Amino acid sequence: MSDIRLMKPGHNGQLINEYGISETPPPDWAFLKAGDSAVTRKVTAAGPIWRVQIKKGRRLHSLGIWAPQSNISQAKVDVEAMRADPSYAKKQASAAKSRAKKQENYMAEFQLEVAKYLNFHTSYSDLQSKMAQLVTEHAIPIGSGTVARTNMIPVEERAGKAVIAWMRHKTTNYDNLKIARIKGERRKVRKQLAQRSLAILKQYRSGQPVALDCPLWKALKDE
Repeated sequence: MSDIRLMKPGHNGQLINEYGISETPPPDWAFLKAGDSAVTRKVTAAGPIWRVQIKKGRRLHSLGIWAPQSNISQAKVDVEAMRADPSYAKKQASAAKSRAKKQENYMAEFQLEVAKYLNFHTSYSDLQSKMAQLVTEHAIPIGSGTVARTNMIPVEERAGKAVIAWMRHKTTNYDNLKIARIKGERRKVRKQLAQRSLAILKQYRSGQPVALDCPLWKALKDE
Protein backbone atom coordinates (compact mmCIF):
# COMPACT_ATOMS: atom_id res chain seq x y z
CA MET A 1 0.00 0.00 0.00
CA SER A 2 1.24 3.48 -0.83
CA ASP A 3 2.49 5.65 2.05
CA ILE A 4 0.41 8.50 0.64
CA ARG A 5 -3.36 8.25 0.18
CA LEU A 6 -5.59 11.01 -1.14
CA MET A 7 -8.80 11.85 0.71
CA LYS A 8 -11.49 14.47 0.55
CA PRO A 9 -13.54 15.80 3.47
CA GLY A 10 -16.89 14.19 4.15
CA HIS A 11 -19.66 14.81 6.68
CA ASN A 12 -19.25 14.81 10.48
CA GLY A 13 -15.48 14.63 10.35
CA GLN A 14 -15.43 11.62 8.06
CA LEU A 15 -12.99 11.31 5.17
CA ILE A 16 -13.87 9.98 1.73
CA ASN A 17 -11.27 7.72 0.21
CA GLU A 18 -10.38 7.11 -3.43
CA TYR A 19 -13.23 4.61 -3.74
CA GLY A 20 -15.86 7.01 -2.40
CA ILE A 21 -16.08 5.16 0.92
CA SER A 22 -16.01 6.89 4.32
CA GLU A 23 -12.99 6.21 6.50
CA THR A 24 -11.84 7.30 9.93
CA PRO A 25 -8.13 7.86 10.66
CA PRO A 26 -6.45 5.47 13.12
CA PRO A 27 -6.83 6.52 16.79
CA ASP A 28 -3.13 7.37 17.19
CA TRP A 29 -3.16 9.76 14.22
CA ALA A 30 -3.61 13.54 14.23
CA PHE A 31 -4.36 16.21 11.64
CA LEU A 32 -1.69 18.67 10.53
CA LYS A 33 -3.15 21.72 8.81
CA ALA A 34 -1.54 22.96 5.62
CA GLY A 35 0.67 25.98 6.11
CA ASP A 36 4.07 24.92 7.40
CA SER A 37 5.68 23.26 4.42
CA ALA A 38 8.84 22.25 6.31
CA VAL A 39 6.90 20.27 8.91
CA THR A 40 4.63 18.81 6.24
CA ARG A 41 7.61 17.61 4.18
CA LYS A 42 9.15 15.84 7.17
CA VAL A 43 5.90 14.15 8.14
CA THR A 44 5.31 13.11 4.54
CA ALA A 45 8.83 11.67 4.29
CA ALA A 46 8.28 9.67 7.47
CA GLY A 47 4.99 8.24 6.12
CA PRO A 48 2.32 7.01 6.04
CA ILE A 49 -0.06 9.96 5.51
CA TRP A 50 -3.54 10.74 4.24
CA ARG A 51 -3.57 13.98 2.27
CA VAL A 52 -6.92 15.80 2.48
CA GLN A 53 -7.73 17.77 -0.67
CA ILE A 54 -10.64 19.79 -2.04
CA LYS A 55 -11.20 20.87 -5.61
CA LYS A 56 -11.63 24.56 -6.40
CA GLY A 57 -12.31 25.06 -10.06
CA ARG A 58 -9.73 22.96 -11.86
CA ARG A 59 -7.23 22.98 -9.03
CA LEU A 60 -6.76 20.68 -6.07
CA HIS A 61 -5.98 22.40 -2.78
CA SER A 62 -4.51 20.59 0.20
CA LEU A 63 -6.21 21.21 3.53
CA GLY A 64 -3.56 19.27 5.39
CA ILE A 65 -2.54 15.72 6.22
CA TRP A 66 -3.48 13.00 8.66
CA ALA A 67 -0.48 11.13 10.03
CA PRO A 68 0.73 9.37 13.18
CA GLN A 69 0.81 11.86 16.05
CA SER A 70 4.35 10.75 16.91
CA ASN A 71 5.57 11.67 13.42
CA ILE A 72 3.97 15.10 13.58
CA SER A 73 5.41 15.82 17.04
CA GLN A 74 8.91 14.74 16.01
CA ALA A 75 8.75 16.78 12.79
CA LYS A 76 7.80 19.92 14.73
CA VAL A 77 10.71 19.39 17.15
CA ASP A 78 13.15 18.87 14.27
CA VAL A 79 11.96 21.93 12.36
CA GLU A 80 12.05 24.12 15.47
CA ALA A 81 15.66 23.06 16.11
CA MET A 82 16.57 23.74 12.48
CA ARG A 83 15.10 27.23 12.62
CA ALA A 84 16.89 27.99 15.89
CA ASP A 85 20.26 27.42 14.20
CA PRO A 86 21.84 30.84 13.36
CA SER A 87 22.88 29.57 9.93
CA TYR A 88 19.22 28.99 9.04
CA ALA A 89 18.40 32.71 9.10
CA LYS A 90 21.36 33.44 6.82
CA LYS A 91 20.27 30.77 4.35
CA GLN A 92 16.72 32.12 4.35
CA ALA A 93 17.90 35.68 3.75
CA SER A 94 20.15 34.55 0.91
CA ALA A 95 17.34 32.50 -0.66
CA ALA A 96 14.90 35.42 -0.39
CA LYS A 97 17.40 37.76 -2.06
CA SER A 98 17.94 35.24 -4.86
CA ARG A 99 14.18 34.84 -5.40
CA ALA A 100 13.67 38.61 -5.47
CA LYS A 101 16.41 39.02 -8.09
CA LYS A 102 14.97 36.22 -10.18
CA GLN A 103 11.51 37.79 -9.97
CA GLU A 104 12.91 41.19 -10.94
CA ASN A 105 14.65 39.72 -13.99
CA TYR A 106 11.57 37.80 -15.06
CA MET A 107 9.40 40.89 -14.69
CA ALA A 108 11.69 42.86 -17.00
CA GLU A 109 11.79 40.02 -19.53
CA PHE A 110 8.02 39.54 -19.42
CA GLN A 111 7.26 43.24 -19.83
CA LEU A 112 9.51 43.31 -22.90
CA GLU A 113 7.68 40.31 -24.38
CA VAL A 114 4.31 41.96 -23.71
CA ALA A 115 5.47 45.11 -25.51
CA LYS A 116 6.63 42.98 -28.45
CA TYR A 117 3.27 41.25 -28.59
CA LEU A 118 1.36 44.55 -28.50
CA ASN A 119 3.47 45.98 -31.32
CA PHE A 120 1.55 49.28 -31.39
CA HIS A 121 2.13 51.87 -34.08
CA THR A 122 4.66 54.51 -33.05
CA SER A 123 1.84 57.02 -32.58
CA TYR A 124 0.65 54.86 -29.67
CA SER A 125 4.06 54.05 -28.21
CA ASP A 126 3.26 55.72 -24.87
CA LEU A 127 0.10 53.63 -24.52
CA GLN A 128 2.05 50.51 -25.43
CA SER A 129 4.56 51.15 -22.65
CA LYS A 130 1.80 51.81 -20.14
CA MET A 131 -0.19 48.73 -21.13
CA ALA A 132 2.90 46.50 -21.05
CA GLN A 133 3.56 47.65 -17.50
CA LEU A 134 -0.06 47.16 -16.38
CA VAL A 135 -0.34 43.69 -17.91
CA THR A 136 2.95 42.66 -16.33
CA GLU A 137 1.97 43.93 -12.88
CA HIS A 138 -1.27 41.98 -13.14
CA ALA A 139 0.24 38.74 -14.40
CA ILE A 140 3.63 38.48 -12.73
CA PRO A 141 3.04 38.22 -8.93
CA ILE A 142 4.21 34.91 -7.47
CA GLY A 143 1.24 32.76 -6.55
CA SER A 144 -1.11 34.70 -8.82
CA GLY A 145 -1.97 31.54 -10.72
CA THR A 146 -1.94 33.43 -14.02
CA VAL A 147 -0.55 32.10 -17.28
CA ALA A 148 2.59 34.17 -16.71
CA ARG A 149 3.60 31.82 -13.89
CA THR A 150 3.68 28.65 -15.99
CA ASN A 151 6.71 27.17 -17.70
CA MET A 152 4.62 24.90 -19.89
CA ILE A 153 4.59 27.35 -22.82
CA PRO A 154 7.19 29.81 -24.24
CA VAL A 155 7.38 33.23 -22.60
CA GLU A 156 6.23 35.01 -25.77
CA GLU A 157 3.07 32.89 -25.77
CA ARG A 158 2.56 33.59 -22.07
CA ALA A 159 2.80 37.32 -22.82
CA GLY A 160 0.14 37.14 -25.52
CA LYS A 161 -2.25 35.18 -23.34
CA ALA A 162 -1.65 37.59 -20.45
CA VAL A 163 -2.60 40.55 -22.68
CA ILE A 164 -5.87 38.90 -23.71
CA ALA A 165 -6.63 37.97 -20.10
CA TRP A 166 -5.98 41.54 -18.92
CA MET A 167 -8.22 42.93 -21.67
CA ARG A 168 -10.93 40.44 -20.79
CA HIS A 169 -11.06 41.83 -17.26
CA LYS A 170 -10.41 45.50 -18.05
CA THR A 171 -12.21 46.13 -21.34
CA THR A 172 -15.21 43.77 -21.22
CA ASN A 173 -18.02 42.93 -18.83
CA TYR A 174 -16.66 39.42 -18.34
CA ASP A 175 -16.40 39.62 -14.54
CA ASN A 176 -20.13 40.39 -14.27
CA LEU A 177 -21.39 38.01 -16.93
CA LYS A 178 -23.80 35.25 -15.96
CA ILE A 179 -22.39 32.30 -17.86
CA ALA A 180 -24.49 29.17 -18.09
CA ARG A 181 -22.96 26.16 -16.34
CA ILE A 182 -22.72 24.16 -19.52
CA LYS A 183 -19.55 22.32 -20.47
CA GLY A 184 -17.48 24.46 -22.80
CA GLU A 185 -19.67 27.59 -22.41
CA ARG A 186 -17.08 29.62 -20.47
CA ARG A 187 -14.41 28.69 -23.01
CA LYS A 188 -16.75 29.78 -25.80
CA VAL A 189 -17.38 33.15 -24.16
CA ARG A 190 -13.67 33.71 -23.59
CA LYS A 191 -12.95 32.93 -27.23
CA GLN A 192 -15.54 35.46 -28.39
CA LEU A 193 -14.12 38.14 -26.09
CA ALA A 194 -10.59 37.34 -27.25
CA GLN A 195 -11.63 37.94 -30.85
CA ARG A 196 -12.99 41.37 -29.88
CA SER A 197 -9.76 42.16 -28.06
CA LEU A 198 -7.69 41.21 -31.09
CA ALA A 199 -9.84 43.47 -33.27
CA ILE A 200 -9.17 46.37 -30.88
CA LEU A 201 -5.43 45.67 -30.80
CA LYS A 202 -5.38 45.70 -34.60
CA GLN A 203 -6.41 49.36 -34.61
CA TYR A 204 -3.54 50.35 -32.34
CA ARG A 205 -1.08 48.25 -34.31
CA SER A 206 -2.08 49.87 -37.59
CA GLY A 207 -2.11 53.40 -36.17
CA GLN A 208 -5.77 53.95 -36.99
CA PRO A 209 -7.53 56.71 -35.05
CA VAL A 210 -9.53 55.26 -32.15
CA ALA A 211 -12.77 56.58 -30.72
CA LEU A 212 -12.74 58.11 -27.24
CA ASP A 213 -15.22 55.44 -26.15
CA CYS A 214 -12.83 52.65 -27.17
CA PRO A 215 -12.77 50.32 -24.14
CA LEU A 216 -9.00 49.93 -24.26
CA TRP A 217 -8.43 53.66 -24.52
CA LYS A 218 -10.71 54.22 -21.53
CA ALA A 219 -9.07 51.43 -19.53
CA LEU A 220 -5.59 52.84 -20.07
CA LYS A 221 -6.64 56.42 -19.35
CA ASP A 222 -8.37 55.35 -16.11
CA GLU A 223 -5.28 53.61 -14.77
